[in-house]
Amino acid sequence: MPVVTLGLNHESAPLAVREQVVLSAETLDSALSALAERPGVREAAVLSTCNRTEIYAVLAPEATPAILHRWLAQQQDLDPDWLDPYLYTLEGRDAVVHLLRVAAGLDSLVLGEPQILGQAKLAYHSAAGAGLLGQILDRLFQHAFSLAKRVRTETAIGAHPVSVAFAAVTLARQIFDRLDRRRALLIGAGEMIELTARHFREQGMGELVIANRSRERAESLASTCGGSALGLDELEAFLPRADIIISCTASPEPVLHYDQVRASLRQRRHEPVFMVDLAVPRDIETRIDQLEDVYLYTVDDLRDVIDRNQRNRAAAATEAEALVQEQADRFMDWVRTLDAVSAIRRFRRHGERQREYALEQARREISAGQPPEQVLEALAHRLTRKLLHLPTLGLREAARSGDPEIIRQSRRMLGIDESRDDDE
Repeated sequence: MPVVTLGLNHESAPLAVREQVVLSAETLDSALSALAERPGVREAAVLSTCNRTEIYAVLAPEATPAILHRWLAQQQDLDPDWLDPYLYTLEGRDAVVHLLRVAAGLDSLVLGEPQILGQAKLAYHSAAGAGLLGQILDRLFQHAFSLAKRVRTETAIGAHPVSVAFAAVTLARQIFDRLDRRRALLIGAGEMIELTARHFREQGMGELVIANRSRERAESLASTCGGSALGLDELEAFLPRADIIISCTASPEPVLHYDQVRASLRQRRHEPVFMVDLAVPRDIETRIDQLEDVYLYTVDDLRDVIDRNQRNRAAAATEAEALVQEQADRFMDWVRTLDAVSAIRRFRRHGERQREYALEQARREISAGQPPEQVLEALAHRLTRKLLHLPTLGLREAARSGDPEIIRQSRRMLGIDESRDDDE
């Protein structure tokens, strides 16, 4: 089956690589249009998040995953040889299982995190909008969505609040004994910031401030978590008041710069600031980490915190993996029916051609004056010989294999009753 996955994730590539490969929501449509023009790509979808960028594709028989590799490198203006060591390629059932695991949150940095399902649905709808979603990928994504729902309802994998956002809040609690006396500045207004705000509110954060390019969006989010709102143009003036800063925007450039933070620390009389950059590409200029009174963490730095928090999900993950294999079997069974339908269609066309040829030959013989009974006898003989030619070759090949099960299956497909004598 020509289904392949090519990509990289938090296991195969560090943050410095992932942030150069990630496709923003604004560029995804044009990227898919460029992918659709690649010869050999029949179907495709692209899933791109802070922790992974993956292409799921159905390729023509003559095509190889190398065309996806070249497209990704060209799309992001990267040297293919530089990118290659960070990429993995999966084909057939392995590619199917991978997407199922991704959608269920089993391949995430945070085991069982639910955000990836929404991102997978975005990939699905974007592919559909680009005309790249065909019969196979459409069915595969539907299986993935169905599995994710089963994992949530049939296992306890979602029973514990473990996520990158929760890990950031947990780390903040370790650094500051009492959050009720602290002020948190959250930059952005997307799903990750919303989740972070919710966790901070549950942990009794003293004050929450949401800063976003769209002040209206910031105000909307702040109203749901009992916080206040700022526009990004007000950010620099507010920095000296923030004890905790967590940022996750879609900006291609940093939104917090070294000079801004250094100046804010002087006003704070060098009271420490805890910062977490959840964005890819990064929102917080990397050299800010050099400032003595700043504790700056990235998504990769949260790995240890996440590892401790997600141990409670291990047993549920084992149950979920069994569901993945079950769902993969169902999808592969469906794919095999497609192969059977195609083979049946070809065999029927072959039979129709042989029938037409035999009838035309019989008509010519009758027109030439040959006895009809003799012509009918020859017609039946020729047609039987032609129609049995390919099945006979199949039986001989099965016999050469020496595998009795293959032989039995071949006989069964041809309707040969092994309980009866061949001469009956």
